[in-house]
Amino acid sequence: MKIWVDADACPKVIKEILYRAADRTETQVVFVANKWLQLPQSKFLIFRMVEQGADIADDKIAAECAAGDLVITADIPLAARVVEKGAAALDPRGTMYGNHNIKQILSMRDFMDSLRGSGIDTGGANSFGQRERQAFADELDRFITKAQQSF
Repeated sequence: MKIWVDADACPKVIKEILYRAADRTETQVVFVANKWLQLPQSKFLIFRMVEQGADIADDKIAAECAAGDLVITADIPLAARVVEKGAAALDPRGTMYGNHNIKQILSMRDFMDSLRGSGIDTGGANSFGQRERQAFADELDRFITKAQQSF
């Protein structure tokens, strides 16, 4: 099991949680981005730089992740692609995406996108605070624990 991170848009605080989790659980975490990312020294942290361009990092993650992996992303279309492959996806705010909810979440995202395209103000995301960080850390720990118990 690997953890893949859509690192260009991942909040710094979430990256820091992932650094600690990688070493604590001896889990390989692969950060994929189209700009340089300095990672702490660890044999469990890997950086993959991709070319500039829309969805290049997403395409790399979707192509290389495997069933049982976890992808950290706020990108719902990417989450849908990896769930289809048998991986799971976790939003930095702590929402776990899987077969049980991804189609509904993708439909809602598409609906909201069409509203914004029509000029309707749908508001923005809520602030990112301690509650979201804790929800992310809790879901990450549950996923890793479950994955390690299945080995």
